[in-house]
Amino acid sequence: MTIKVGCCGFPVNRREYFRHLQLVEIQQTFYQPPRAETARRWRQEAPPEACFTLKAWQLITHEAKSPTYRRLTRPLSEAERRQAGAFRPTQVVREAWEVTREVAAALEARVVVFQCPASFTPTPEHREHLTAFFRGITRDDLLLAWEPRGAWPREEVERLCRELRLLPVVDPLATPSFPGPLAYFRLHGQGGYRYRYTDADLAQLARLVKERQEAYVLFNNLSMWEDAQRFARLLAGP
Repeated sequence: MTIKVGCCGFPVNRREYFRHLQLVEIQQTFYQPPRAETARRWRQEAPPEACFTLKAWQLITHEAKSPTYRRLTRPLSEAERRQAGAFRPTQVVREAWEVTREVAAALEARVVVFQCPASFTPTPEHREHLTAFFRGITRDDLLLAWEPRGAWPREEVERLCRELRLLPVVDPLATPSFPGPLAYFRLHGQGGYRYRYTDADLAQLARLVKERQEAYVLFNNLSMWEDAQRFARLLAGP
């Protein structure tokens, strides 16, 4: 059994972070990916046992009307904006995947997370674009993880993940997790980002992850730095 624990992003400087935790999910790649040289330096500066995962660039998953696009360093043209997001079969989306893939290689990351907005609902068009995207891209040896946030039926998420070779992402304390030997959990805080996980929450989470052969557990709440370390200590035992 292998359980990796970390945070969504660096809540402290990288050197301090890797003194306590070995897993991190890079968030910058969602807003504006760093240059491959920068990502390669992060990998070289991290200890050998450090494990990186990352979020796919928003140009793949989010339409250009999303407020997160304000963090792009280069504004998109109107034509590019029409092509962006929702896994559309466009040059913008294809190039965004190649950029994401290049950064993943530089980080020696194993998992890329595709987090979708609630507006990405199970319409026929969205299903078609999602399916075509994942069947058409070059994956290298990456595990591709999907976190739908729209009103997708659980049975359909499970079926699509099976057919498209995707790892379903859930917050297991909010949504029942999917079966399988490998799990990718993102803890967003019960009721909101400011939530601090209780000892009882972490004990429940420990029971859930110990049912897996391998699990990635990422905290994404205001007290993620403290909560992730508490959970890692709980798993380690006395």
